[in-house]
Amino acid sequence: MLVFAPGPHLGHNGHVMFQSVLFTNEPLSVSEVTERIKALLEEDETLADVRVAGEISNLSRPASGHVYFTLKDAGAQIRCVMWRSAAARLRRLPANGDAVIARGHISVYERDGQYQLYADSLAAAGVGDLYQEFERLKAKLEAEGLFDTARKRALPAFPCVLGVVTSPTGAAFQDILNVLRRRFPLIEVVLAPTLVQGEEAPPQIAQAIQTLNDPALGCDVILVARGGGSLEELWAFNDERVVRAIAGSRVPVVSGVGHEVDFTLADFAADVRAPTPSAAAEMITPDIVELRQSMDVLSAELDKAMQARIDTARADLETLRRALRMLSPISQLTRSRQQIGELRARLDTALAGRLRLWRAQLDGLYGRLRAVGPAATLARGYAIVRRDRDGALVHSVGDVAAGEALTVQVADGAFRVRAA
Repeated sequence: MLVFAPGPHLGHNGHVMFQSVLFTNEPLSVSEVTERIKALLEEDETLADVRVAGEISNLSRPASGHVYFTLKDAGAQIRCVMWRSAAARLRRLPANGDAVIARGHISVYERDGQYQLYADSLAAAGVGDLYQEFERLKAKLEAEGLFDTARKRALPAFPCVLGVVTSPTGAAFQDILNVLRRRFPLIEVVLAPTLVQGEEAPPQIAQAIQTLNDPALGCDVILVARGGGSLEELWAFNDERVVRAIAGSRVPVVSGVGHEVDFTLADFAADVRAPTPSAAAEMITPDIVELRQSMDVLSAELDKAMQARIDTARADLETLRRALRMLSPISQLTRSRQQIGELRARLDTALAGRLRLWRAQLDGLYGRLRAVGPAATLARGYAIVRRDRDGALVHSVGDVAAGEALTVQVADGAFRVRAA
């Protein structure tokens, strides 16, 4: 830091002379100066998350997968870097001369002493209008209370019927079904098919949400989903009609739109926001494997509790017997013995009834488990197909080559076939 004396000291030529105190401090190393400059930049809240508009130049993407480029306008330029993980999310790598908006943070590359923008995302310059509209509508709906956390509802622990709002042909729907089959095949899925992109999508999505709110369908939770995409492709889920439909839903709504880095106004209005459609299906359903384990634990605890009740009853009975032996009158002893016999009979009857009830409950739970097990599934006509060359399960036609040898397992055995 430069320190000046209270008043200027002029030399014979009229120039300001520095006090010798300026040169008494130890000099900073180049690394120390760079570290201080870097700290100053990174402490600036504006530069910690900044959007910069400019024209791409000097763009390169070496074998490392990172993207290096320069953003420039008529008056200045800034070096930029986008790491491989962020570049992998780009739908299209921009070209030199493209007008873009880069979002990221400003810091210093110490080796070159060069400040630069570390970009997390790139969008065409016209997307800036969409961001402004996003922020405007977000502020409006937030002021109305549509995003208040007090409105958020908890999801049911064991949903029976799941309503899904998405495209029936999209990969997101198949991802959801795959998760449901694995985690909780007992759940019933009601699909309200709709477009998820374009001008016609918002009214369809809003109507689908209203349809799934019909009590006759019995939906316990609604999942609004689509796969990832650009801001324009996800814009239907920023539409005011969709947001109001989610906020007004009688049934709890989970938003599973885009990838983890994507945020839409539907996410803010929903009761729960999931980073992806698959993650949404995970959040909504319990894991049947964990349920089986919990049932085993409960069964063991039930046996333990029953035995404890029996031991307690026997101990109480022995206490009564000792008390009876201490009574002198024979008639009182006889009456007491009779009462004990009646109590014991009632106890045995109650215990027997309780045991039958618990056994019936256990038999019911066991029957339900068997109904969703692999053997029951095969008995209903389903089959398990494996490739002979590696024994892997065949999940899709894409897993099998023409003429490939396969083994098909059915309920009463297995046979070999070749793919056509």
